[in-house]
Amino acid sequence: MKILVIKRDKIGDLLLTTPMLAHLKASLPQAEVHLLANDYNAWVVAGNPDIDRLWTYRRVRHAGRVSLAAAWEQLLQYFGLRRQGFDAAIVANGEESPRAIRRARYAGARRVVAYCVEPPRYGRLTDPLPCPDGMHECDRLLALLAPLGIAPPARPPLPEYRLPPEQQAFAQAWLRERKLFPRSYVVLGLGARRKKKQPSADQVLRWSARFKRELGLETVFMWTPGKSGNPIYPGDDDLAQPVLDAATPYIHPFRGPLLPAIGLIWSARGSIIPDSGLMHFAAASSGGVLGLFAETDVSPHPSQWGPRGQRVDYLEAVKSVGELPDGLVYARFDALLA
Repeated sequence: MKILVIKRDKIGDLLLTTPMLAHLKASLPQAEVHLLANDYNAWVVAGNPDIDRLWTYRRVRHAGRVSLAAAWEQLLQYFGLRRQGFDAAIVANGEESPRAIRRARYAGARRVVAYCVEPPRYGRLTDPLPCPDGMHECDRLLALLAPLGIAPPARPPLPEYRLPPEQQAFAQAWLRERKLFPRSYVVLGLGARRKKKQPSADQVLRWSARFKRELGLETVFMWTPGKSGNPIYPGDDDLAQPVLDAATPYIHPFRGPLLPAIGLIWSARGSIIPDSGLMHFAAASSGGVLGLFAETDVSPHPSQWGPRGQRVDYLEAVKSVGELPDGLVYARFDALLA
């Protein structure tokens, strides 16, 4: 049996797909599982033992530009996928994804499993499922296996990421230069598309001071490089600057790429990060994460997108209150580290 799983979304979304891949492979060990991802997120599952073959495509539209070469490559890839003769294609999204559904149909699988509101709009869609409510994204993805006769596990697997040696080596060298040791620091991050989820510069300074004073932990301070007005992906340089200006000796700034940032998170005692892909990676680390959410009436809700891992928790800022109370942050983070 050959099964194609399609995941064209962001890095955190693909990480949350790994429990479904693990359960699929455990339930059908003889099946050949392929994954179709794009050049932005495919690295998340590189070397994953639950995937027999990883297909990667370049995005046709990226940063406002269109690549005809990428379009041609995708067309050739569709022919390659169709030659595989897939028995089933699973659109691994917790909600309807029209583009991913079309990719599944182009792949020529005998069955296509997907969440869908109006199946007739896609023509032949053999296994449309109603979009679920009140379920975490990981559980929604596991429920997509039901048409293949696979029931959800009693104890769902947790999202898994395998830290490559080069990321581990970078983290070791970076920490050594700053006379830091694994588990001797907290990661405090800013990266988030909505400012309401982010701690303020004053909070970063207060929280870091308390972690040093009460817990003896230094802080690795991370943010997304770039200006807040960037239309493709807003950066946090402006928000981070007051923290840098304070020149606090126990706050170690890291303004760098995503993969090295994950390496540093992997050696942290724990992390505090707003709802983002980086939060989900921190949740998969041994230190765990306290995720920060806000404005969940117009932004992702933790009931669907909260962190999943061995050591995780989250807090949601309430509009009427404003900033998260420091005491609540300390109490929940201390409990996470215990």
